[in-house]
Amino acid sequence: MPIRRKLLFVWALLSLVLTAVSAIAAAPADFPFIVNSWSVEDGLPDNEAIALLQTKDGYLWIGTLHGLVRFDGNQFTTFDEMNTPGLPSDKIVFLYEDRETNLWIGTQSSGLVMMQNGTIKSFAAETGSAGAVTFAHEDAGGLYFSAKNGTALYRGGKMFFTPNAISPQLYYMSMHLLVPSDDGGMWQLYETIQKVSDNRVVKNFGACPWGSTPVSAACEDPEGNLIVGTLGAGIYWFQADGHYRHISTTDGLSSDFVLSLCLDNEGDLWVGTDGGGLDRVKKKLFNSPENFHSWAVQSLSEDAGGGLWAAFGALGASYWRSNSTTDFQVGRSHEAWEVLADHRQHVWLGSHEEGLFLFQTNHFSPVPGAEILGHGIFALFESRDGRLWVGSQNGLGCWDGKNWQLYTTKDGLSDNAVSAMAEDAAGNFWIGTQNSGLDYLNGQKVISYQTTNGLPGNDISCLYLDDDGVLWAGTLGHGLARFENGKWQSFSSRNGLVSDSISYIIGDDEGYLWIGSNRGLMRIQKKSFAVGSSLFCRIFGKADGLPTRECSSGSQPAAIRTQDGRLLFPTTKGLVSIAPAALKPNLRPPQVLVEQVVVDGQEQNTNPLNSAWSPVITVPPGGGQLDIYYTALNFSAPQAVRFKYHLEGGPAVEVGNDARMVRYTDLLPGNYHFNVTACNEDGFWNPTGASLDIEVLPHFWQTKTFQLAVSLLLLAAIVGAVRYISTQKLHRELQTLKQKEVLERERARIARDLHDQLGANLTQVALLGELAEADKNLPSEVESHAQQISLTARETTRSLDEIVWAVNPSNDTLEGLANYACKYAQEYAALAGLPCRVDFPAQLPATAIPPEVRHNVFLSFKEAVHNVVKHAQAREIWIRLRLQPDRFAMEVEDNGRGLDKERINQSRNGLRNMRKRMADIGGKFSISSGANGGTLVQLTAPISGMNAKSKS
Repeated sequence: MPIRRKLLFVWALLSLVLTAVSAIAAAPADFPFIVNSWSVEDGLPDNEAIALLQTKDGYLWIGTLHGLVRFDGNQFTTFDEMNTPGLPSDKIVFLYEDRETNLWIGTQSSGLVMMQNGTIKSFAAETGSAGAVTFAHEDAGGLYFSAKNGTALYRGGKMFFTPNAISPQLYYMSMHLLVPSDDGGMWQLYETIQKVSDNRVVKNFGACPWGSTPVSAACEDPEGNLIVGTLGAGIYWFQADGHYRHISTTDGLSSDFVLSLCLDNEGDLWVGTDGGGLDRVKKKLFNSPENFHSWAVQSLSEDAGGGLWAAFGALGASYWRSNSTTDFQVGRSHEAWEVLADHRQHVWLGSHEEGLFLFQTNHFSPVPGAEILGHGIFALFESRDGRLWVGSQNGLGCWDGKNWQLYTTKDGLSDNAVSAMAEDAAGNFWIGTQNSGLDYLNGQKVISYQTTNGLPGNDISCLYLDDDGVLWAGTLGHGLARFENGKWQSFSSRNGLVSDSISYIIGDDEGYLWIGSNRGLMRIQKKSFAVGSSLFCRIFGKADGLPTRECSSGSQPAAIRTQDGRLLFPTTKGLVSIAPAALKPNLRPPQVLVEQVVVDGQEQNTNPLNSAWSPVITVPPGGGQLDIYYTALNFSAPQAVRFKYHLEGGPAVEVGNDARMVRYTDLLPGNYHFNVTACNEDGFWNPTGASLDIEVLPHFWQTKTFQLAVSLLLLAAIVGAVRYISTQKLHRELQTLKQKEVLERERARIARDLHDQLGANLTQVALLGELAEADKNLPSEVESHAQQISLTARETTRSLDEIVWAVNPSNDTLEGLANYACKYAQEYAALAGLPCRVDFPAQLPATAIPPEVRHNVFLSFKEAVHNVVKHAQAREIWIRLRLQPDRFAMEVEDNGRGLDKERINQSRNGLRNMRKRMADIGGKFSISSGANGGTLVQLTAPISGMNAKSKS
């Protein structure tokens, strides 16, 4: 026997004991309601739910002796004197919503309170002495409150109280002896139950079944049926014909002392009890046959008479019909795993230890010739031609009524252990194996499908062929496979399935696929599989009437469709049935609300009573931490609610019921729109949901003004940099041009000097040479010419020395200029026989001067010396150099004839040239009478200008 089959056998024995123990306190299997309870352990402030009301915004409100409680189906929120300013008392005994959606709160001893848009207004001054309010009625005359000590009237925004005055009708209504009906009639509960309409009795249900037990609450269900709560006898839920269901603690009610009743928008009854907390009474979607065993059901089959055969694994088999059950022991081990009633009304039964059995005369007998199948039987199936097919440990067996035929791996099967079978419209067979995938038997041809060619897994657990010819294959751990038009699709928990372990598959006439699993019974629209990879899966469990979420697995047949259209599902705790046509989807999407927003730990909704708030949330610079708390009001199946939220600029995120808060951090500055919506258990989404506008403030450096200013500054910096670079480039180009111009001028000067001085002297030498050649016979002339040639040559040497000195850059200093000028003056004066006195500083600074300055100053100095020698008739000459911080001056002074206007006019060109040369370099030329009667020539040049030019 395979290990998993042994485990199932052991588990079945254990489940029998556990089921028997749990059945002691459980409600009867055929009980049509499910009762769920909430108490202080679940969030209620106490277990006395005195008043109940569902307001138009969808919330359920609960009045207790320790505060007012708001319930959204998922969590409780308590409002009391400590956290709710304006609430005069924690003892809430009455709740009512008027036509203007104002919530009226009656306290035990502090009068009435009105809550309007989250704001509380107390009428304690007017109604503080009224006592506990028990009933309210609203008509054209105003809103009337029946209280213990009188009647209060609210009209025109004012409250009036009349002590010790109450109308009989209000009194009987407050005592629940008269119960208004939604159709305009009135239920009368005086010893008998009658419904009166238009002054005539339209229904008479006879005596009150609760006897003398006080009635504490009463209401109607959506069909207009009466529901009565009592103080000690539980609840009586009547049907239209007067029959009723009594709901008490034996059926799961937390207390038989009922204080309040409320029917919500989804048709569920909420019960406030004295000491038991809050109960929800919900009609079951699934029911179990009366007197059917609550054991682990493995396999089901219906016979022609509507009776049910059931295999219970290690607990044998049973036959149920007309609320009566007959048990059968099978073989020596008494185990039964598969059962099938064929069209001939033969009942076949498969075991895991003793092979195949057939029902004969009130007992099961081994089938002759079936020994070839082996001891382990896993699946039973009847084909359209009436043949019996058996999946066994040895292969696929076929019984045609006379002979057995066994198909094995020798015939092309992938594996001998056959776990599931299905037949298509053409009579071809699909064969699922335990570990080797799926085989398609087309006549004598076998086509195998495994994980290598489309299957999600090779562990086939069940097969189902729907009316459209689509094959559905379940696996034990790899999800669901769908085969249509030669193509496979795979679906798993990633696509929305509640589990990847599939127990059985069956379809209904409503277009749904029902899938059993170890984590719940799923219902999915078949067309949704073809639309996309994301599935909406309605999951049924204990809250819907299932005894457990775990569906049985490992047998075929399992889930079946009865002759009257019901679906039967085997679970590990019994059998459940449902009429798919009667299962109406919940078309009411849940109301979605944003209850609170927290920014960096600071709550933004300072009034949690106001459920309609929709502010613009401001987040400080830096994004901070933004927490958004939202909810959906669903009371029938709150665990099945799904949310989808979306922040503008981001993806939509879908989450389950447990995630009712989303956190955002480090949001960038800007405006955002947040939206959250929700769907109910049947996948109907709220089309609008709840929205929130969010503004994230920027840091000052993130503001548009700052960014614009920075952009302008950056632009200005770029423009300035470009201008600076362009200016510098232009300046360098100008400097280059100037340097080129200076170089050209210097080259022109050198050429001019060479031409004017050397050229003239050399020409003179040439002419003298020719004269000497011509006068070679005249010795005296030749000698004179030779002397002249010698003088001209020395003059040429001196001129060449000046040119070389002027060109050499190493002489571009003040010291170089002074030394050369001094040397020139001394040599030239010596040739003329004049004494030359020099007055220069002992230490000259290392000041650089440009060549054009040096050249112009020297030429002017040279001209001044020449003038002294040629024209002054001086006996002595003085050369001086005077230094100042920003300039220097070279002076040439003699003691000759002094200034002579006629002589100055004769040499005006020379003086003009000297003045121009000094002006070209930014200097100054002056001539005046000397101290010794002679002439003083002063040549001044700026040092600062020279330094700037030298550096450039």
